[in-house]
Amino acid sequence: MVIVYIPKQYRMKNEEAVQIMKSNPFALLITVNEHRPLATHIPLEIREDEGKIYATGHIAYGNMQKKTLDNNSDVLLIFQGQHAYISSSWYQCEEVPTWDYLAVHAYGSARLITEDELISSLDTMLNHYEGHRENGRTWETFDPELLKSEMKGIVGFEIEITSIQAAAKMSQNRNDTDYKAIITELEKSNEQGEIQVAQWMREQRKGLIE
Repeated sequence: MVIVYIPKQYRMKNEEAVQIMKSNPFALLITVNEHRPLATHIPLEIREDEGKIYATGHIAYGNMQKKTLDNNSDVLLIFQGQHAYISSSWYQCEEVPTWDYLAVHAYGSARLITEDELISSLDTMLNHYEGHRENGRTWETFDPELLKSEMKGIVGFEIEITSIQAAAKMSQNRNDTDYKAIITELEKSNEQGEIQVAQWMREQRKGLIE
């Protein structure tokens, strides 16, 4: 079932989409409550287990979206990858400008998780972001009473991803001359996002630019 309009040439394979999700885990969580859409920007942990994909995270206890996360089979996560404005002045022929981007829409079923599952999720997240740091604040370094108090203010959830629709609109429709020009111009930028788009494009046509 196609929910997002993605021209065939821009459709991303599932395994590529999962890597985008893992590399850009700060996602937009979208649900509906009484016909009204609700959204929360939130960091997630993405894991693969026995052929299935799961996203685990937590939201504030006071966030009313928590009511929509218990046994809800209609949850949407949106992950944004690299993106950049593409000037048509870089093309050989006169055309309009566009925007290149990587984006993943992941649909799934949500459930609230137990306290033990939440602790495991928080431990994993802290190890991921703190484990490599000098004096990193991993789970065991915190005062247990502080953790107990802080956990009262959050609700944990897990989403089993059942469908992924992802787009990599990265100038695949351009000829080699235009494609090379886009990369060259983007690499002149001081913007990290534009440089990342150029790097992604280089990987798709290796050898085009020495």
